[in-house]
Amino acid sequence: MIRLDDGLLAALLERGVSRRSFLKFSAAMASALALPASYAPRIAAAVATAPRLPVIWLRGQDCAGNTEAFLRATSPTVSELVLDLLSVEYHETLMAPAGDAATLSRTTAMEMYPDGYVAIVEGGIPTADGGVHCTIGGRPFRDVVREVCDGALATIAVGSCAFDGGVPAARGGPTGAVGVAAVVPDGRLITLPGCPLNVVNLTATIVHYLTFKEFPPTDGRGRPLFAYGGLIHNQCERRAHFEFGEFALAWGDEGAQKGWCLYKLGCKGPEAFANCPTVRYGAGTSWTVKAGHGCVGCTMPGFWDAMTPAYQRLPPPVPFLPTIGVDNVGHALVAGVAALTVVHGSASIVRSSLARAGQRRGARTAAAPAEPIAPAEPIAPVEPIAPVEPIAIAAGLPDGPADVDPADTAAPSGSEVP
Repeated sequence: MIRLDDGLLAALLERGVSRRSFLKFSAAMASALALPASYAPRIAAAVATAPRLPVIWLRGQDCAGNTEAFLRATSPTVSELVLDLLSVEYHETLMAPAGDAATLSRTTAMEMYPDGYVAIVEGGIPTADGGVHCTIGGRPFRDVVREVCDGALATIAVGSCAFDGGVPAARGGPTGAVGVAAVVPDGRLITLPGCPLNVVNLTATIVHYLTFKEFPPTDGRGRPLFAYGGLIHNQCERRAHFEFGEFALAWGDEGAQKGWCLYKLGCKGPEAFANCPTVRYGAGTSWTVKAGHGCVGCTMPGFWDAMTPAYQRLPPPVPFLPTIGVDNVGHALVAGVAALTVVHGSASIVRSSLARAGQRRGARTAAAPAEPIAPAEPIAPVEPIAPVEPIAIAAGLPDGPADVDPADTAAPSGSEVP
């Protein structure tokens, strides 16, 4: 039996975190990672004995929303767990040093933990005009990101701005903001988009690494599948109202008061992938749609341009049929799949029936006694055919086409041509 009395757990117990709360946290992490509950003891054992993971947290063009989410982590006492799981060596919002002393803290941490720290980047990275729109210690933020991330064990981009530029990269933005992937394309990159991110996903990502010594599987954009592999629409508590055609048509109307679907008021849940409905915010108490506001699709690429206007329906999937919505397409696809299923099932039944009939005929044929075959009668000899006499050519006829006079072959006037 693994004892949980050493390492991180011992420190947590000293800070007032009970063993029961720690085990509940481990079970919550297994659930967040989409793992069976049987993995909770393994997570507890790994986290309890794990060393603190050094972190260098960089901030670029952002609103500090992800830092605020980080500081307000809960469920249960995740704030303490996060601060104990991570050794935050550099974070401009949290650290006491400033100026050159802050820069020294960052470079010292990089030297102390070569290839052993995690770089967390928050905010967009400006590239226009040589990167002068965001500088740290007189250096473009872009150069600082490259320097820190190149020597990191992994890079975690938190929030939509670090994902692909976010608000600064929206149409008309003058700073040329990009996401971390455009600046550090070769690094091991994990992206946790959202405005802000859900800190449970950050904690679960770190816990996955501590437990399995590798980061969780991701999609093509670096988003962990456990957090961004499911469609929000399929997890939403208002999905049943969508299926029954019950929609709020105006803010505050009867449908909105009854908690009906917000799709016709611009909810982007049918096009956004995240675990917001299951993990939620505010200690797991609520999320955007439960609070009465439609999803804005902030986990998707370029959502400030692609998902706006926020309070209008999604563009029609069939441009030349504007009255056709995604709900109609979905119903048509479901009906088509059902029809194909019926056809496939019917064909399978017919094939099975024919196969059984063939087996029965084969069995009867094999069981019946074979009748003896009568000997064939001898074939009478064929008399030889007498040779055919050659046909004599009448005298006076031409020997070939060259001897034919065209005048002789012309039909007389009034005669019928056979």
